Amino acid sequence: MTIKDWPADERPREKLLERGAGALSDAELLAIFLRTGIPGKSAVDLARELLDEFGGIAGLLAANQRRFCEGKGLGAAKFAQLQATVELSRRYLLTRISTQDVMSNPAATREYLKMRLYGSPHEIFACLFLDNRHRVLRYEELFRGTIDATSVHPREVLRRVLETNAAAVIFAHNHPSGVTEPSQADVDLTTALQKLLQYIDVRVLDHIIIGDDDGVSFAERGLLFAA
Repeated sequence: MTIKDWPADERPREKLLERGAGALSDAELLAIFLRTGIPGKSAVDLARELLDEFGGIAGLLAANQRRFCEGKGLGAAKFAQLQATVELSRRYLLTRISTQDVMSNPAATREYLKMRLYGSPHEIFACLFLDNRHRVLRYEELFRGTIDATSVHPREVLRRVLETNAAAVIFAHNHPSGVTEPSQADVDLTTALQKLLQYIDVRVLDHIIIGDDDGVSFAERGLLFAA
């Protein structure tokens, strides 16, 4: 039986139009993206297999082109479509936080950073450079490391802050393990960067660790150095 033979209220596309995207499972959303299945499998069945194979949505989104194209029913065209969809979502979120004080919408800021960093197999240290009204000037990934560590060079951070003419920054990095608890090294690095940028009157508003949960905010935890 194909999806066309299912009751209308069980078909992913019709279900989305009637009840909204939030009512669909990961497999149903992926099935809409896939559009068709393969011989002997509906698009939903194929989607479930792919999610199992890649370890969920995060694994599928993080897969490189070679790994992605190894999946059943996938190929270069689907990879390009998926990457375009992800990038559109990122740009939408960036637009939302670029037109206002990021501190007025911390949820959107965290959502954007998670979409940029979550699922990477390597640690990435990134920065949101902000103007004097705390609006985003640009997002930049400054350092990329191994599965459990990244070497961050304060001199390079300082150089990029000066080049962007930022008045404030928000740092972020991911923990590929998914565990967002900050290490002492994370705290020490943040304090060192705060003290360095303090000399040029640039504020560190937050440092957010991205992982499986909603992430950890240094500002919310009271882990920022008190100038």
